[in-house]
Order: sequence, then C-alpha cells, then structure tokens
Amino acid sequence: MDPQVTTSAPDIELGLFLDAIYRTYHYDFRAYSAASLKRRVAAALKRFECPTISRLQERVLRDPRFFNELLGYLTVQVSDLFRDPLYFQALRDRVIPYLRTYPRIKVWVAGCATGEEAYSIAIVLHEAELLDRSLVYATDINPEALRVAAAGIYDTERFARFSQSYLASGGTGSLSDYYAAAYSGAVLDRRLRDRIVFSDHSLATDSVFAEVQLVSCRNVLIYFERALQDRAIGVLTDSLARKGFLGLGLKETLRFSSHADVFTEHVPEARLYQKL
Repeated sequence: MDPQVTTSAPDIELGLFLDAIYRTYHYDFRAYSAASLKRRVAAALKRFECPTISRLQERVLRDPRFFNELLGYLTVQVSDLFRDPLYFQALRDRVIPYLRTYPRIKVWVAGCATGEEAYSIAIVLHEAELLDRSLVYATDINPEALRVAAAGIYDTERFARFSQSYLASGGTGSLSDYYAAAYSGAVLDRRLRDRIVFSDHSLATDSVFAEVQLVSCRNVLIYFERALQDRAIGVLTDSLARKGFLGLGLKETLRFSSHADVFTEHVPEARLYQKL
C-alpha cells in the first residue's frame, strides 16, 4: 500500500524556506498566515525568475543582499497618511483627552511600514498641542521600509488622497502645512520627524521595550496565524500603561484573543480598546 501523502511538496518547500530564513537571519515568518505568504512568495518567484521555492531558498542562503531585497515581498508595506479617517477622529475625540493628563506621552506604532501612520499620529498630537511632550516609537522588521519612513519623503501625487483623509479625520488646518515640495517628492515637516524614533522590532520574536500610553498596531495581525496573533497582542498589552489604549485595524479584533479580558472596547467601531 502506498503511504498516504498528508502534506503537499510546495507546502514542504515553503516550510523549509521559512525555517532557513529563521535559522540564517532570525526573521520568523513561520507563524504568518499561510495563504498570504503563498501569494507573496509566488510574486517573489516571478520577480526573481526562480522556478521553485527551493531555488529561491538557495539564493537566500547564499546572498544576504538578496534577502534584504526579498524582504520587500515577504512583508506588507501598504500605508497611507490618515488611513481609515474614523480611527484618527476617534483618537482626537476619545483618546487625546486622556493623553493630556500625562506629563510625558509615549506612543508605539507597531508594524509602521513606511511611516505614514506614525506621521499621522504626530500631526494629531501637534494639533492637540501635545507633540512637544510626546515621543512616538515606530517599529518594523523591514530595514528598507524604515529608511523610507525616517526620510519622510513621499510621492506628491499621493497627497491629494492624503489631504481628503486628513480632513475627514477632523484635521483642523491644511495638510499642506506639514510638508514641503521637493524634487524627489514631498518632505514632511521636521517638527514631526524629530518626535519619532524609527527602529527595528519584530512582534514574532522580540519583547517589550518601553511603557507607552497608546499602541497603534493596525492591519498587522491579519497576516498572522492565531498563535502568533496571541503572542503579538501579549507584547502590545505588556507595553501599555494602566488604562492605556490599543488601536487595531478595522478588520481586526481582540474577541478571540486570550488577552481580551484585559481590555474594554473604548470605541468599538474604530477598533480602539482601553486596558483595564
């Protein structure tokens, strides 16, 4: 009798590929959503003209520079200024009044991608006259994304959409007050950049590095399997001060997390939670 095949060859290849990345570079994608990873690996195979995942793995093991380029395919770098305006309106109306009570304010944007959300929160803090006593930690696992974020330069053609979202979020001025046109794009104001610290951090492998009053981790958990979601939420929870706030993406929830009973739904429609 032929042995029963329980796992397909491509799935075995993918598992070996992710294990090789972890063992070589300590980037842990092994508990990321399989469906999402398969789509991204398929795009990488096409881009790098590799016929199989095993061939892609060989290149990864032999060339660190190639791996740095591949990271752009394995991580999701989709972000906008004031993406989901409802969320930022809720920050203005329902979180800022609490933050005013702190002499020093610390915010963590986890999975910041190319930095747009960190700058959006900095603008909200500025318009609440809190930026001068605030520090925003913005973290990601992709060094190239962090480089773009730290530069604060974005394509000018994106700013029409950004401006609409800014106004919809309750912006009190004009988004043009916060950037200047340059040959390479639009450069965000140094006042914002000076209050943001961009650094490497992985929710899959790293632990808490600071106590903060607000954590914004939006559209990150949807790319994790359940166990990794729970680990990540645990790290975010441990970083929050008593009565601190956690913001998730509009398609994310704490409902099935083992940490759900640590929070109350502060603004349910905006996926804003408050730590008990």
